[in-house]
Amino acid sequence: MTLTEKILAKAAKRTSVAPGDNVWVDVDILLTHDVCGPPTIGIFKKQFGQDAKVWDKDKLVIIPDHYIFTSDKYANRNIDILREFAKEQDLPHYYDVGTDRYKGVCHAAMPEEGFTRPGQVLFGTDSHTCTAGAFGQFATGIGNTDAAFILGTGKLWVKVPPTMKFIFEGEIPPYIMAKDLILQIIGDIGVDGATYRAMEFAGDGVMNMDMEGRMTLTNMVIEGGGKNGVIEPDQTTLDYVNARTNAPFEPLFNDANAAYHSVRVYKSKDLQPMVDKPHSPDNKATVQEVKNTPLSRAYIGSCTGGKLSDFQAAAQIINGNELRIPTYIVPATTLIKQQLKTETIDGKTLWSIFEDAGCHMGEASCAACLGGPSDTFGRLNGEEVCISTTNRNFPGRMGSKKSAVYLASPYTVAASAVQGTIADPRDYLPVTV
Repeated sequence: MTLTEKILAKAAKRTSVAPGDNVWVDVDILLTHDVCGPPTIGIFKKQFGQDAKVWDKDKLVIIPDHYIFTSDKYANRNIDILREFAKEQDLPHYYDVGTDRYKGVCHAAMPEEGFTRPGQVLFGTDSHTCTAGAFGQFATGIGNTDAAFILGTGKLWVKVPPTMKFIFEGEIPPYIMAKDLILQIIGDIGVDGATYRAMEFAGDGVMNMDMEGRMTLTNMVIEGGGKNGVIEPDQTTLDYVNARTNAPFEPLFNDANAAYHSVRVYKSKDLQPMVDKPHSPDNKATVQEVKNTPLSRAYIGSCTGGKLSDFQAAAQIINGNELRIPTYIVPATTLIKQQLKTETIDGKTLWSIFEDAGCHMGEASCAACLGGPSDTFGRLNGEEVCISTTNRNFPGRMGSKKSAVYLASPYTVAASAVQGTIADPRDYLPVTV
């Protein structure tokens, strides 16, 4: 069996499963947030009763992160609903905005809090729940009705997906980031190329990445239509997880004779900095093919591109340079925001590097990645042409339907912010990189 199949077999209490099998699985963790949490709660109460209790309060995680720093009354009401439910159910893992427990973007906060454990099953009411597959976990997004069913029973009916494997052979060039790899893949297979399939990443190029790089890969499998993304756990995985939780878990691995739907092999040395052009995540181009395209804004943030390593990469290029377009910096979590103020390059903190360059500094949240109410930080409100580290560039995704969004790595976004047009990061990276 593949890793995905083995995790689902274990969760279904079966010795084996095969692609296409339908099985009941026991859920280890259910995640929800301020957009989908309230309707999930409403369905749960309607189906299980107004006084019903969740199946296991220690396995439910609620992290408001999408529409939180806003005066919009409907968004604010969503937070009120979450607070009332957390109090009513005595939930230990509710991370309320406006408190010292607030975390930021759920997909980045989940690993920080030790909820992404190898061999386990995680469902979330958000398509980018697949991020957690970087930890050797089966993680995928579900709808509110499925989430409500889990709230009441702790189980879900799942069809086992076949696995597509993507192997990167050899060392990744220093000017290439994980975002370039996943943009290349999605451009090759299309936004529906992995529909209801697992996407597994392997090879030296992947296994030499830190956990944040791996999270970028699995984060965007949904943009290729994937059911889940997954990477086999190794010592890097175990060290990260064990440093953040004492909860038990059992790492699982591919069988040597595992059968795959398909296998694609890439030579890492041949990789190029990539960009996705408007208005689809599979509208790929190399940076050289779109170099010098005029821009009016740059955005570095989100669950895809707002991790510490993403900002470290961007700061290497922005450090000491003048920016030619408005540039927005949005850390994914409050911890990452703190790290921006302590991590240094050339004796300067990352935060000061960005501030000195004139960047607009935001609070930890999803912010403009999902558009949000009109007062959302960094939201596109007109005909902006934006280059962004986020994950989607559909019309209106970051706000205005009149805007255009290019997706790229933090290296490429930073270089483009300096140049004012789409730029090749190789022209701006320090010689030592």
